[in-house]
Amino acid sequence: MTLSVLIGLSAVMVAVDDGAPLVLITRRDTGEDALPFGPFDPEHHVTFDLSLRGWVREQTGFELGYVEQLYTFGDKNRDTPDATLASAPPSARVISVGYLALTPDAAPTGAPFEARWQGWYGYFPWEDHRNGRPAMIDAELAPHLYTWAAGDPQRLERARIAFGLDAARWDEEGVLERYQLLYEAGLVAECARDAGLPQPAVTFGAPLASDHRRILATALSRLRGKLKYRPVIFELLPERFTLSALQRTVEGILGLSLHTQNFRRALDKTGLVAGTGRLETATGGRPAELYEFRRDYVRGIAAPGLATPRRTPD
Repeated sequence: MTLSVLIGLSAVMVAVDDGAPLVLITRRDTGEDALPFGPFDPEHHVTFDLSLRGWVREQTGFELGYVEQLYTFGDKNRDTPDATLASAPPSARVISVGYLALTPDAAPTGAPFEARWQGWYGYFPWEDHRNGRPAMIDAELAPHLYTWAAGDPQRLERARIAFGLDAARWDEEGVLERYQLLYEAGLVAECARDAGLPQPAVTFGAPLASDHRRILATALSRLRGKLKYRPVIFELLPERFTLSALQRTVEGILGLSLHTQNFRRALDKTGLVAGTGRLETATGGRPAELYEFRRDYVRGIAAPGLATPRRTPD
């Protein structure tokens, strides 16, 4: 039997609205929520990039701006159930190339598209620590994880490190590790679905089609890490912004609350932003100066990312 290999392209399209991180979600014919996704046709598509942009435009009405390749997902049976390519034969091996796309504008898609912006913490509610450690980790997740890890020191250590149990430090970049651990523990809906089993009484976070929540977790991990060493955060901001808006955007992506004075001191040292002399008065509060990202300046240097000093708990 000849094994067919098909290549699909997935887009994690991210925007931030007043500090709330959003991801663009489509609706499949099966009723499942999914990332924008389509097959690569080597006969008609010149490049992966052009193919991806075409699929996103067709499914959502959006034109992609900043895009980077995220990861290639090729695990056997990764596309079960309901193969990610409707035209794929039953024996096909589906390989998905994931992309991370950033936009400063979470504009509505409108008809006839069923795409919509969704808050990404609905898929990973344990990841948002901006108002402190989510109570659900210790009250709901931890008891299930301790039960899953009972008698297995390796499992217990993985759970402790991943979710900051027993006073372990929270690593905001471990999004993918946490999702995969919950999958193994049977605590996300995709686990039972992929095994063809009834849904358990307890699952955490909203599911996505195929392995799209895993792809989304990979994108979150990548973005949280990359903003610390490259100035990608400015792809999520308008041309002019206040420093408070910049900090809220960083906090929204990281799921952490930052120390304002230390954040701004570190930002000054990077030379990444410059004041415009104009003031933002639309908020009705004290006017704040508007800043710009020095895009021309960073083109000629190895531009740094942003320091992310955490605010210490009271």
